[in-house]
Amino acid sequence: MYQVTFSSQAMHELNQLDQLAQLDVVEPITGLKPEDLLHPREPLGRFTRAGKEFYRLRAGDFRFYFDAHGEKLHVNYILHKNSLEDFLLRNKLPVSEQQLVEQHSKFWKYLESLTKK
Repeated sequence: MYQVTFSSQAMHELNQLDQLAQLDVVEPITGLKPEDLLHPREPLGRFTRAGKEFYRLRAGDFRFYFDAHGEKLHVNYILHKNSLEDFLLRNKLPVSEQQLVEQHSKFWKYLESLTKK
């Protein structure tokens, strides 16, 4: 069993939920075993970003993005599954590009056009 730590972003996301929901969301990551990380299968995945190995764990409507250090897991991000941030992180866009996309009016018009169809 791993010791799990959370970044300030991850803690902020968890604190938005009531205590019972927090327990439900955190349960999948606290139950991970070393063999799970060696041979990831859905809902767990592994990817490399900037030469560093990360994992993504699906837990209900949330995605945990974390890295492993010995017997410790550090959750860098907890993102809602349908959020723009989750999409951008999965598609390897850096934060600066994310901010540009969010501020670009054509992007928002495009999103609005999707809801009108």
